[in-house]
Amino acid sequence: NVKQQTCSTHPQTSSTPPLILGAIYLDDCPRQHYIPIYLIVVGVFSLVLSCLPCAQEPEEGTTNPLSRVCTPWNSLCSLFLFCWFIAGNVWIYSIYQPNYTKNSTDIGSYCNKTLYLFAFWTTTLVYILLAVFLIGKCCVLGCMFLCGRADPDDDV
Repeated sequence: NVKQQTCSTHPQTSSTPPLILGAIYLDDCPRQHYIPIYLIVVGVFSLVLSCLPCAQEPEEGTTNPLSRVCTPWNSLCSLFLFCWFIAGNVWIYSIYQPNYTKNSTDIGSYCNKTLYLFAFWTTTLVYILLAVFLIGKCCVLGCMFLCGRADPDDDV
């Protein structure tokens, strides 16, 4: 009796826009030519990372040989994506705010507006979500500390 796991559509749909925008605007950011490459690599690795765990796993508790490969592979992909994210931060934030107007005299300072703003805001969104998560976690811990937990010997 084998249980079939399915790939989540959320990671696939969230990795498609960077992949598409990076490919469309591959040559449209001479100011920092790594930004479209950054988006393409993020999209490809996110797709690989989201689809690799879609292996069949037995229900009886025995492990599938493919699942033994998936865990180290997912760990390596996650580590690579973390390092790639840091590199992307450097590439994106170091040219803030590029020239969005393409002219023939100064092509070196140009970066496509759609490409740059997408990369900028998706990267910034990661920090916003991280801050919201950490603030929420601190609030929960603060409430737990202030309210305390009832001891089993308390008469409540």
